Amino acid sequence: MTKREMYEAKTEEFLQPVVDEHGFELVDVEYVKEGSNWYLRAYIDKEGGIAVDDCEVISRILSDWLDKTDFIEDSYILEVSSPGLGRPLKKEKDFARSIGKEVDIRLYRARDKQKDFTGILTEYDKDSVTIETEDETRLTFERADIA
Repeated sequence: MTKREMYEAKTEEFLQPVVDEHGFELVDVEYVKEGSNWYLRAYIDKEGGIAVDDCEVISRILSDWLDKTDFIEDSYILEVSSPGLGRPLKKEKDFARSIGKEVDIRLYRARDKQKDFTGILTEYDKDSVTIETEDETRLTFERADIA
């Protein structure tokens, strides 16, 4: 497990019961470097959407815990936010929630001279994703090919 994966896993392990207690969903935790700065980001959601006050509550709890445990070696910027409407589908629950909804798929390499596809998510498994396009064409993509 890389340092990044360990930081994300440990943060997620702490955060999951906290967001559950507040009636939120923990969508994702990521530790990424952008430019010269490291960011620890937690994405939360709830039915009807997340408000700034919701993010602030979780951010304070998480910040206090991070200050106390001090397990992240680098300096970093902490962010707690909503994943937004264009949130990526990463986990099993994300795909399950999106069945029957319109999704955008972007490929690493073009397929029939096209990298971007939009359609209704009709099925998925651990290896593939299937959408139905506006003209009722069913397209299946290998998950490994999806950016």
